[in-house]
Amino acid sequence: MKYAVIKSGGKQYKVSEGEEILLDKLPLSKGETYVFPEVLLVRDGEKITVGSPFVTDAKVAGKVLDQVKGDKVTIVKFKAKVHYRRRLGFRPLYTKVVIEKISIGGSATKKQKKDKPA
Repeated sequence: MKYAVIKSGGKQYKVSEGEEILLDKLPLSKGETYVFPEVLLVRDGEKITVGSPFVTDAKVAGKVLDQVKGDKVTIVKFKAKVHYRRRLGFRPLYTKVVIEKISIGGSATKKQKKDKPA
């Protein structure tokens, strides 16, 4: 089974090819291809590659299907005995993306420290 763990909008998502996911709104239009820059882990069969913090040679590409609104979120603030009540609601904006391809060019490489000059 081939899958990857990507980071987008401060959240991590486990994705596989052909899967549709909802991400926090990205500034992309419908039909655009997006390559996720932060890939944390890739599994291809029995081979697992973990980045430190990111896998440098891995690419996860997705196609934007639509910009959608999520279900309504209601926020209620209440303080007892002082008659303080506030009610607020909103619908979050999401980008619907289908994962098209997960590829890895090589193994993960750690950041190398530069030697100090003598």
